[in-house]
Amino acid sequence: MLGLFKENVKIALGSIRTQLLRTILTVLIIAIGIMALVAILTVVSALENTISNDFASMGSNTFTINQYDNLSRTNNGGEVEKINPIITYAESKSFKENFNYPFTNTSISFTATTTAEVKYEEEKTDPSVSVVGVDDYFIPNSGLEVVNGRNFTGFDIANNSYVCVLGSDFNKILFKDLNPVDKTISVRGAKFKVIGILKEKGSTFGNSQDLRVMIPIQVARSLFTQPNINYKTSIMVDKKELLNEAVDNAEIEMRKVRKLSPIEDINFGVSRSDDLINKILDITQYLGLSAWVIGIITIFGSSIALMNIMLVSVTERTREIGVRKALGAKKSTIAIQFFMETLVIGQLGGILGIILGILIGYGISSLIEFKFVIPWLAIIAAFVVSFIVAVVSGSYPALKAAKLDPIEALRYE
Repeated sequence: MLGLFKENVKIALGSIRTQLLRTILTVLIIAIGIMALVAILTVVSALENTISNDFASMGSNTFTINQYDNLSRTNNGGEVEKINPIITYAESKSFKENFNYPFTNTSISFTATTTAEVKYEEEKTDPSVSVVGVDDYFIPNSGLEVVNGRNFTGFDIANNSYVCVLGSDFNKILFKDLNPVDKTISVRGAKFKVIGILKEKGSTFGNSQDLRVMIPIQVARSLFTQPNINYKTSIMVDKKELLNEAVDNAEIEMRKVRKLSPIEDINFGVSRSDDLINKILDITQYLGLSAWVIGIITIFGSSIALMNIMLVSVTERTREIGVRKALGAKKSTIAIQFFMETLVIGQLGGILGIILGILIGYGISSLIEFKFVIPWLAIIAAFVVSFIVAVVSGSYPALKAAKLDPIEALRYE
């Protein structure tokens, strides 16, 4: 069986070489269809990977209580459906003191400003730095990691220490080759000792997460006084299986803090860390479906072209078929020979299409700054599709060749 397979492949390759130009054109037609499919699926995979990395910054098994949730704040016209009152510091603090669900850590934070200028000796940043007032649970709850120095301690927060944790961009902007830990920076005239540097997180849709200064929340409240500050409360659940129940309990507790009656709708938002990413990933599924539609339309044209070249090949080799049948070749042998030629051409087109598709997908992903990943699903799908195209396109020409009358075939000129 293996010997017969090798012989058929050898004959197929020989036939392909005798019709090289026609075969190359057919391979290119198939490759274009596969390329379109693989390229789009590659970009979609890169998009999903980028979204997953960008929104993982909230941390796993985490949910937040804010003025609005992430998904249903606006209606189709872009206007806020319901105006929720801000969450005050007193409300956040009351919630934290009374929410005692097991295996949870609660953090309170707020964005003090997004236009601060940070100075170190003679160096200074542009006035585009975000200052965030935080507590000792903010960094782990947000999925952040201190790579140099340490996180805030309960002592730092309780004693309103003038210490700070910086994003990774400050290494390049202010400190150059120096170790930032234990250096003193100036924010709005206040001096802060650097106790830690965060691991690089990159940007989320153009908003840098690495140009932030985190300071104790009470210090931030004293330095950045403004009306109507909205506070965010984040809760991390240590055990994933308790997440749903913890969310329900937190909603009940916040209703008590807000003094809502059982029949009133909630006037705050509860957002799980995976809500927004799941919503966006649902949208990318439509992009994947579009890729399949475009690819299938193109591949349909490729299959017609492949069937046409094989029918022409059968006609041109009618006399050869007659000679082989006269020498004792079975119908199945003839059919397998032509079928194998179709498979070889189809797989050559598939391989070329996969290579071109990945290269184009990589180029597009790099151009729009998506995080490229090898699209294994697209590669497997391309091999399967090219095989199916070859099977469908090669079946009729192979059967036609097998059914030729040997006497009529020998008389064919």
